[in-house]
Amino acid sequence: MSICAIIPSRWGSTRFAGKPLARICGKPMIQHVVERVSQSKTIDMLAVATDDLRIEGCVKDFGCRVIRTGSENRSGSDRVAEAADLLGLSGTDIVVNVQGDQPLVHPESIDDVISPLVADEAVVMSTLAFKIVRPEEITNPKDVKLVCDRRGFALYFSRSAIPFGRDPGVVFDTYKHLGVYAYRKAFLDIFCSLETGELERIEQLEQLRALENGYAIRVVATRHDSPEVDLPEDIARIEELIKNPPS
Repeated sequence: MSICAIIPSRWGSTRFAGKPLARICGKPMIQHVVERVSQSKTIDMLAVATDDLRIEGCVKDFGCRVIRTGSENRSGSDRVAEAADLLGLSGTDIVVNVQGDQPLVHPESIDDVISPLVADEAVVMSTLAFKIVRPEEITNPKDVKLVCDRRGFALYFSRSAIPFGRDPGVVFDTYKHLGVYAYRKAFLDIFCSLETGELERIEQLEQLRALENGYAIRVVATRHDSPEVDLPEDIARIEELIKNPPS
């Protein structure tokens, strides 16, 4: 069994076109992601998957393997699945999907998300959660929230605040989803063969495709946040966190 991390990266974001090459502290964002993922103690192989020549050229320039994929993929997971096929991975291999817009992703978080699949062959998909510390993220729809059962499997992901405290004064933690996934390659192929789900369409969250079809997603709470770059104005915060990382 090998463990391969694949970073899907596309040019055509509707809110921030070309963001993989946006400069953050003097380096393109995709390079920050690659350098952090490469520090994982668990992965055996790392590649960027893209359909864009500009991103491909940039990734080659800083020395990372890059896989050219088609332009019609529905989601990052579908692009990762195509790249995994082109890399010749087998059904028993573990594939890690790390979003290309998370320049602060922590290497320990990569190891965290892989651990359930290594420990239990019955687990086919896992992802990360982080306990929210910035109150505004609870109500911001760009920060996806999740709830789990007592065994640590996802019950639901939403752009709304979940759970919602009905009574004033009730105290509870809220967790947000971090866009890092691990799958067994055989399950990734199944996942990408499924039709887009109704909840997936409504919330625009690809992981709901698995839940709608009855597949379990193991959630690991990591102690490292990984804020995404959605808009150009997000870069200033990322640069500040790189210069002054939280303790």
